[in-house]
Amino acid sequence: MKKSFKEETVLFISIVKWVFLASVIGIIVGLSTTVFLKALIWSVAATNHLPFYFCLLPVALFLSAVFTKYLAPEAGGHGTEKVIEAVHKNSGKINAAVIPVKLISTIITLASGGSAGKEGPCAQIGAGLSSVFADLFRFTDAERRKLVICGISGGFAAVFGTPIAGAIFGVEVLFAGSILYDVLLPSFISGIMAYQVSSFFGIAYFHHPLKFTYVFSEFFFLKVLLAGLFLGLCSLLLIEALKLGKYISNNWRIWQPWKGALGGACLVVLALIFSKMYLGLGLDTIELSLAGGNIVWYAFILKIVFTVITLSCGGSGGIITPIFFIGAAAGSLFATMLGLDKATFAAIGMVGLLSAAANTPIAASIMAMELFGPHIAAYAAVACVVSFLISGHRSVYPSQILAIRKSPSVVVETGIEIEEVSVGIRPREKSLSGKVFKIARIVRKVLYRKETVKQ
Repeated sequence: MKKSFKEETVLFISIVKWVFLASVIGIIVGLSTTVFLKALIWSVAATNHLPFYFCLLPVALFLSAVFTKYLAPEAGGHGTEKVIEAVHKNSGKINAAVIPVKLISTIITLASGGSAGKEGPCAQIGAGLSSVFADLFRFTDAERRKLVICGISGGFAAVFGTPIAGAIFGVEVLFAGSILYDVLLPSFISGIMAYQVSSFFGIAYFHHPLKFTYVFSEFFFLKVLLAGLFLGLCSLLLIEALKLGKYISNNWRIWQPWKGALGGACLVVLALIFSKMYLGLGLDTIELSLAGGNIVWYAFILKIVFTVITLSCGGSGGIITPIFFIGAAAGSLFATMLGLDKATFAAIGMVGLLSAAANTPIAASIMAMELFGPHIAAYAAVACVVSFLISGHRSVYPSQILAIRKSPSVVVETGIEIEEVSVGIRPREKSLSGKVFKIARIVRKVLYRKETVKQ
């Protein structure tokens, strides 16, 4: 009895401690996210009214590359990846210089039309501030790691207005196939507080409840399964394109800022040939897809190209907003091919592609409910899980640690970073599918023998 009392006392004190610390981190991240988003809104409004504002891209990516190369190399790319790497390798310790460099380079990139997102900078800035807070008050490595994860959750929740999905994202994105339950409570507190603070200071959020009539249908359920398969394949295309872009950039032996200038020039040419709709955040196209509007069938492919060029050539920004664009466009295409409601499958596409590309099926399923209402949640969750499985052992975050095999028929080492994963197929005789094939061969031989005897 005495031992139990001591245990409960320690747990109670731990809960109080982490509720307080997570609340502080949530307030800090909410304020930093508000500053970033307001600065981004102002800068985009100042440039995008010009007819050819995207012609600034060569200069913008040049400057972004200069800032990240010489001031904070960790601030390059889409942000969240570097935070995941810091959590796994450095107990969450992040260079304080990342905070201003990430903010400035991302605003320069997005205001000039670079194809990137806004969640990566918010997560990285929030995680950076959490790391500085932990160092300032001399927390242990384990405590700093927890606080940095709270920063990820708070940044994601505050930028999209999805506190529950944001909290889950922070504890799910670190490992492909596992959740950090020991950080679940502080992540929830941080996400809710960050969302409330940013809302209080006037940040408006995108919520789009669908006019979706919930009537279960086996045939519609099958179409959702097929949509999950299609979205998983689309995520594979995105991930491999990002890998190719990174490979080309790393093997392009010129000064990094010149890569930014040349990449920006390519984006200008592509925008003049195709459309400006693939530049920047692309929120107008996402909203058009969710309203059931018509967009060209190849929109998701072009968005992948624009995003890969931006992030591989010195641009700074997140990857989730482009994932939303690509997923909504791919879902709309799927609905058009099968004669389905485009708005419904654009919504499923948004969360389904997030699930597959980031290996976060739970966060993506909850986000579907927070953004689009509870009626679509069941179908969206199925699509998220299917797309998560079909995408294989890949991720837009190469520093994720692989925690599970997605099939018992696959030979893959767990507990290592996804970029180091090598996948093989188990011999047929040892796998379930192999046993099925073996039985089929035996049945075929028996039938063949019977026919031979009859003849």
